[in-house]
Amino acid sequence: MTQVIFRPRRIRVLAGILAVVFVAVFVVVAVLLKRSDTGVVFHTSDQVAMIGIGLLLAAGALWSTWPRVRADAEGIEVRNLLGARRYGWDVVRRVSFPDGAAWARLELPADEYVPMLAIQAIDRDRAVAAMRELRRLHREAGSG
Repeated sequence: MTQVIFRPRRIRVLAGILAVVFVAVFVVVAVLLKRSDTGVVFHTSDQVAMIGIGLLLAAGALWSTWPRVRADAEGIEVRNLLGARRYGWDVVRRVSFPDGAAWARLELPADEYVPMLAIQAIDRDRAVAAMRELRRLHREAGSG
């Protein structure tokens, strides 16, 4: 069974750069803390804390790279920031990308929908290719 996987591309690059900047800035600040003449006494624990803050901010930036969409002939799994859920194609009414939206979504019965943060407008042609592939799988499953 063939499986397709989609992840955001540009956000991954931007988040990686931002994470490196966070760590670099906070390491530099931590190193320079003891050399400042502000009248405040900084200790090694303060330096470690500053580096820790940089690492936490970097982890937060990298969290935006977590979304993923995995689909096959049976259904689709959408993993957003807070978890993953699998849907059979039989419950998916439509795979859509509304005008002006930042990301695609699955439309479910009773006017419910699930955002697919992994397929983002900022990825342009990759998003178009992902939508075509998901719509093809949905159609082939006899649901579309």
